Amino acid sequence: MNEIVIELSEINPREFFGQGNEHIELLKKYFPKLKIVARGNKIKVFGDEEMLEEFDERITMLMDHFGKYNKLDENVIERVLTSEKSSDYQTSAESGEVLVHGVGGRLVKAQTANQRILVELMRKNDMVFAIGPAGTGKTYTGVALAVKALKEKQVRRIILTRPAVEAGENLGFLPGDLKEKLDPYMQPLYDALRDMIPQERLDSFIEKGVIQIAPLAFMRGRTLDNAFVILDEAQNTTHAQMKMFLTRMGKSAKFMITGDPGQIDLPRRTISGLKEALLVLKEVKGVGIIYLDDKDVIRHRLVKKIISAYKEIEHTE
Repeated sequence: MNEIVIELSEINPREFFGQGNEHIELLKKYFPKLKIVARGNKIKVFGDEEMLEEFDERITMLMDHFGKYNKLDENVIERVLTSEKSSDYQTSAESGEVLVHGVGGRLVKAQTANQRILVELMRKNDMVFAIGPAGTGKTYTGVALAVKALKEKQVRRIILTRPAVEAGENLGFLPGDLKEKLDPYMQPLYDALRDMIPQERLDSFIEKGVIQIAPLAFMRGRTLDNAFVILDEAQNTTHAQMKMFLTRMGKSAKFMITGDPGQIDLPRRTISGLKEALLVLKEVKGVGIIYLDDKDVIRHRLVKKIISAYKEIEHTE
């Protein structure tokens, strides 16, 4: 039986191995034919030579990642172990930078490989589609990029919009005036903004129209110049709504479209404008598309398990 010994230099073994050696246990699941022993600052591995080479390559990737970001978690390990090359999970240093210094000293930055790719795509393209399930940070990262662009005077305003189709809820039956009716529906966008801009300043921005939060119907007939525009929950747009939105793009504008094709609330037999746009625009230069997945979920760890469980029954139906 062959053996390799990997020594961790300039890396804290406790953080690298994880609490109760949980990271090592994860490695064992991916390499069941190898015997992996972690003690002190060394990892001893026994097994077939070919498998040992593969393990050595992957552990080096993990050590490089840890050295770069001082952080390792289940998501990163899974992505590194299942990626064909480092560019699949690593991006440039710029994309891992702090996007916004938020309220109360909160540092807002891309937390997963795909979120960093999203940041990079937005840097290189004027229009980006961010697709993925709930909790993958699509909207939050998008709002952070919009706030960053506003603070750096790359744009003069932020426009956040959603199609007014919510799961079984008719806006007409909500109490109050239009603003009060839309506020609960637009709440996730407000929540993200409140993390990044102090309340008084946010109120002032909204009052002056520097930040606009409105349903998609309000975009009709407008040309959106010098703006960072986010269309959220885009899976609930129709063909006509999506085409209308995409053609609002004016000079010096950045458009970001986020959505989860697995959560469409449109009437039956209505084609999702998001699904159609992804097919129509996939070869168009200047349009970036990123697919986030359950490995990017940064909510409670149960959310990832819930997504996986539903994925199984949806595939078997």
